[in-house]
Amino acid sequence: MRCAVLGDPIAHSLSPVLHRAGYAATGLEWEYDAVRVPAGGLAAYVGGLADDWRGLSVTAPLKREALDHAETASATAERAGAANTMVRDGSGWVADNTDVPGAVGALQERTAEPLVVATILGGGATAASTALALCDLGVGSLTLLVRSPDRAAETLAAIDRHPASPAVRVGSLAADRAVGDVVVSTIPAAAQTPDLVARCADVSVVFDVLYDPWPTPLAASAGGRVLVGGLDLLVHQAALQFELFTGRAAPLDAMRKAGVRTLEERS
Repeated sequence: MRCAVLGDPIAHSLSPVLHRAGYAATGLEWEYDAVRVPAGGLAAYVGGLADDWRGLSVTAPLKREALDHAETASATAERAGAANTMVRDGSGWVADNTDVPGAVGALQERTAEPLVVATILGGGATAASTALALCDLGVGSLTLLVRSPDRAAETLAAIDRHPASPAVRVGSLAADRAVGDVVVSTIPAAAQTPDLVARCADVSVVFDVLYDPWPTPLAASAGGRVLVGGLDLLVHQAALQFELFTGRAAPLDAMRKAGVRTLEERS
């Protein structure tokens, strides 16, 4: 069987490393590759896949596109308005979102402290997924710091679909301070200016969804604070994808060790 991660850019992706490590640990002779698919190209690519294709991991800029081009979707993907996973079953492609439970797992692994108030940097598809994960963990007040409020509309709609109905405020990424128990960054490392990093200094849990480059400026500033990294998120969401693709329990430790080893080699 064949699987792959799709996105643009995609050469940096650790997903092939994690999934192949999972196959090796469980004795599966499956293939997993990284394929560059630009925005607007998902439907054509998926439509041309042979019957031996089982699963697709989907990253930027295709997460919202993936939801539109699957025959059915999970409740989590529908709520998020985006999918990072496509699984082929007897009726076609099913869209799912393992970013939401993956973020929950990553945070729970690093801290048991209650999370009630949170700030998210960015307003895209990953911001929507992490916002829903925070709501699942009990966060009742969310602040989104964005460049343009118009770009956060779909993320605000996703949060509004969560039954917890958290209070939400949209602020300026260029000027406002991060507040609360946790700050989640979904923005590029290049956008993490010294001024922005300083405005995040009072938050006790730092969660940066990036893993390459690492550490990001925000992660490097964490000091003695709780730090949740992009590899934590990637491993947890990839383990859930592995189980959806293969029907087997994921060897999470083997997948994580492979990711850590590869990042160390890159650095």
